[in-house]
Amino acid sequence: MTRLVRPAQAGTIESSDILVMLAPADEGTGIQVELKSPTMQQYGEHIRGLIIRTLQEQGIQDAIIHANEKGALDYTIKARVKTAIRRAAGQRGF
Repeated sequence: MTRLVRPAQAGTIESSDILVMLAPADEGTGIQVELKSPTMQQYGEHIRGLIIRTLQEQGIQDAIIHANEKGALDYTIKARVKTAIRRAAGQRGF
């Protein structure tokens, strides 16, 4: 299981990207996602689910996520979430 030790972010608010801000949460509070997107009506639940699945795949159980999505594709969303996790876990090189 990966342990988040500090807040971190990855990405930008440019077109076709997503800005992911990740912070540790108290144990047992679960994953809380706040999502902003111009395509919220069409893709909001898909994006939210993708973020949660990516966190869970990386062993994250408790986190606070603020995401500002600007038309990012799935692979971009996953990459930004994974990078934010590595930064929040204190791993070097990210």
